[in-house]
Amino acid sequence: MELEQLRCFAAVAEQLHFGRAAQSVGLLPASLGRHVRLLEESLGTSLLTRTTRSVTLTEDGVALLKEVRPVLARLDEVADQIRSRKHSAGPILRIGAIDSAAAGLVPMLLHDFREIAPQTTTQLVEDKSIRLIPKLLAGRLDLILIRPREGMSASLVVKPLFYETAVVAVPERSALASQCEVSVRELQDEPMIVPERRSRPHSYDLTMELFSEIGLRPRIAQIADEKQTIINLVAAGIGSAIVPKWTSKLAASGVKYLPLSREHDAPMHKLPLAVAWMKAVREPARDLFIELLTGNIEKYSALA
Repeated sequence: MELEQLRCFAAVAEQLHFGRAAQSVGLLPASLGRHVRLLEESLGTSLLTRTTRSVTLTEDGVALLKEVRPVLARLDEVADQIRSRKHSAGPILRIGAIDSAAAGLVPMLLHDFREIAPQTTTQLVEDKSIRLIPKLLAGRLDLILIRPREGMSASLVVKPLFYETAVVAVPERSALASQCEVSVRELQDEPMIVPERRSRPHSYDLTMELFSEIGLRPRIAQIADEKQTIINLVAAGIGSAIVPKWTSKLAASGVKYLPLSREHDAPMHKLPLAVAWMKAVREPARDLFIELLTGNIEKYSALA
């Protein structure tokens, strides 16, 4: 039996719902279901009774859950103790961030943080929200800057920060590049590059919803996973892309970033940024970092 399989089983046993259980551990339902099946195969028994309407524990499932709960609780307690332990070389703060925040917000944050905590070593992990959440839950990160979503684990504190500004990345050779700004209506015949929705739902929905608001559908020419890849495709003339403003800090020649004009003045709250951390873990360096961030939110949001 693997620890990850036991955690997945315990989550389903607590929630009695695969979707909610998957959200609580930061996995996709298919991945969680695979872990539970592997556990059942290794034990040679069914732990859950599944129907289209409900999930219930079998007799073996009840017995296993009774044994697993205290073991997992003790492991979490030990992990918390290890993470909270002081080291003579000074504390280490492990920060996870989505790519746009890593390019735009984090450099200034780290500069300011080092002025108030010079003895703290910081480590930065750049990844997608869907991958950062499990790393935080597993204790491999102390805090993360992510796109928040519904149904996140009850073990986390999730504090909304602000919304990032959207801009349009266009090839320098495009006719649009000569403009001071561009509207969504002007993009209706433009080939668009969008991310994969499964890994970047906020960024994908941003493009789709902006077009939908004015009764149009984007002409999608390419789907790409990474922001840097999307910008490189724009530079190659494949199409344009609606991206967070901080993406303009990614290195790429042949791309021009234009402000996005709107047909009405309503705020475009589509790219939220939040900070998340574990509730039950005490970490002074992390708390100081969060205090710096939230106490100077106007300063940092002004750049977004």
